[in-house]
Amino acid sequence: MLSNIRIVLVQTFHPGNIGATARAMKTMGLTELVLVNPRTFPDDEATRLAAGATDVLENARCVSTLEEAVSDCIQVVGASARLRSMPLPHFDEPDDMARQVIANAAQAPVALVFGRERSGLTNDEIRCCSHQVSIPANPEYGILNLSQAVQILAYEVHRAWRKRDTSGFEYQRPLEATPPSREQFGYFQEHLGKLMQQSGFLTQPHARTEEQLQALFARAQPSRNELSLLRGLLSAFETHLPKQ
Repeated sequence: MLSNIRIVLVQTFHPGNIGATARAMKTMGLTELVLVNPRTFPDDEATRLAAGATDVLENARCVSTLEEAVSDCIQVVGASARLRSMPLPHFDEPDDMARQVIANAAQAPVALVFGRERSGLTNDEIRCCSHQVSIPANPEYGILNLSQAVQILAYEVHRAWRKRDTSGFEYQRPLEATPPSREQFGYFQEHLGKLMQQSGFLTQPHARTEEQLQALFARAQPSRNELSLLRGLLSAFETHLPKQ
C-alpha cells in the first residue's frame, strides 16, 4: 500500500532538498520519488543529505512535466501554503488527507505533489491535482522548508496506514524485564527478614512489618536483576552487623 504513494517534487532548486526529502520518505516507509525538471540531479549534495536513503535517490525518476509524473494516479494532492480560488476539494488537516490517500492507495497509485522552494506550485500545476492540502501553522510565520513539509505529510500518511488493521505494523517496545521466580522472591524475603531480626529493626514480634514489606515489593514488581541487586545490598549491610 505504501508503495503506491508517490512523492512528486516540481522544479526543486536546491539538490539538498531532494536528498532530505528522500530521507524523510524512507523514514516513513515511502519509496517512490518523482522529480519534475529538477535544477540539478543527481548531485553530491543530494546524496549527502539523504543520509542513507540513497536507494530512494537511485530509484527516483526524472520527468519533464507534472502531467507525466501523475498520469497513472487516481488521486493527486497538491501541497500549498495558501488556499487557491479553485473548485478543488481542500483538506484543512493533513490527517484527513492521509486517511483518504491510504484508502485510495490500496487500489492504485496516488501522488503528493510539492512545488518550488520559493514559489510553490503554479495555478496550472494545481489544476493538475484532484485535491489540495495545507499544513496548519503559525499564521504570522507559516514558512516550512520543502523537506519539512514532505516529512509532515509523509508522517501523517504513515500514521494513517499503521492504524489500519491490515498494516501489520508492530510498535517497538522495550524488552520486558524477566521477573523473579517465586523461589527467588522467597529467598529474598527470607534474607530480608533475617537481616531485620539481626539489626534489631523488628522489635515487636506481632507487628505486620514483614507483611507490609512483602506487599510493597509485590506492588513494585522488581525484575530478577533488580532483586539480585537488593540481595547484594542486604549482604553488604550484613557484613557490618555484629556477629551473633
